[in-house]
Amino acid sequence: MRYFNEYSTMFSRALFSYGIITLMQPNIIGVRFSKIGKIYHFDGSAVPDVQVGEHVIVDTSRGKNLGEVAVRMTEPPPPPDGGGWRRIERRATPRDLLLRQNWQSKQVEAMIECRARASDLELKGVKIVSAEYNYDGTRLVFLFSTETEDKPELKSLKRDMQKKYPRPQVELRQIGPRDVAKLLGGMGACGLETRCCSKFLTDFSPISIKMAKEQGISLTPNEITGMCGRLRCCLVYEYEQYVAARKELPKRNKRVVTPRGEGKVADVMPMTNTVLVLLDNDERHFPVPFSRDEIQPWDELEALRRKSEAPCDRHEGGGCTCGKAKKESGEKRTGNREKPIRKR
Repeated sequence: MRYFNEYSTMFSRALFSYGIITLMQPNIIGVRFSKIGKIYHFDGSAVPDVQVGEHVIVDTSRGKNLGEVAVRMTEPPPPPDGGGWRRIERRATPRDLLLRQNWQSKQVEAMIECRARASDLELKGVKIVSAEYNYDGTRLVFLFSTETEDKPELKSLKRDMQKKYPRPQVELRQIGPRDVAKLLGGMGACGLETRCCSKFLTDFSPISIKMAKEQGISLTPNEITGMCGRLRCCLVYEYEQYVAARKELPKRNKRVVTPRGEGKVADVMPMTNTVLVLLDNDERHFPVPFSRDEIQPWDELEALRRKSEAPCDRHEGGGCTCGKAKKESGEKRTGNREKPIRKR
């Protein structure tokens, strides 16, 4: 049966990619569970007329939860691996919203209680970040982070918190440093009043040190790390633009020809399409800015020069130095060409 479901899902995805079963797809709705949270897709067939901004009750992998409609998909995405979309059960009622508000007011108390118990158990390196109830109080999730990547042993803490809160199902979930910074909020490392992750980032993109090098940013740790201790998310904002712009500019230390003479590329400014050149005839040895249209690669001009100095049967612009062109032109004027010998 498992293999049948897998092949059925693969077959459905293939038909979907070719547009064969587009009309058979359900009404897909994008739902988020926090103000700046990731958008998850659900089957909205039960509420076909739901609008963006309305609250709905959905069936998630961790039970029922209350979320806000963020987007109505005009073109539904491919079905998720391992089965179809989970369903939106119904619209949220005023009672559901009041229930969520009531349980949210108890989250700080639960977080403080969990922190105190973790301190009693001497769980070093474990930081309880927040506590989250679902809308009806049937599930309580404690979010924590650790100083190391090793997963700590928290069975005792979970058991004690389950005794303290017997009604909801208690769960401990580990999150990364970026998620911690997103939840706590506060000022960004660059001086902005609100961190990007807490203001508008719904998902985290992979960041590498290569992005900072490509943009010419100082590699000093304080300059490229955020409040979370990881590379700043803003390093990815203009990375693709820098890569595309650098493709049109010469590389550093490359020889170029400018209106003021030959020189060597000292640096480039991709966003302004400017090249800084150290001129050979400039005694100050100070880079001079030129636009991309004002310079030409030295190797290309050198190749053209060598081509122009090549024998006449290998170039088109004249300037022959081998004497072959003069000889051929003299033969054309006098008509003294050697006649081919006929074979008898």
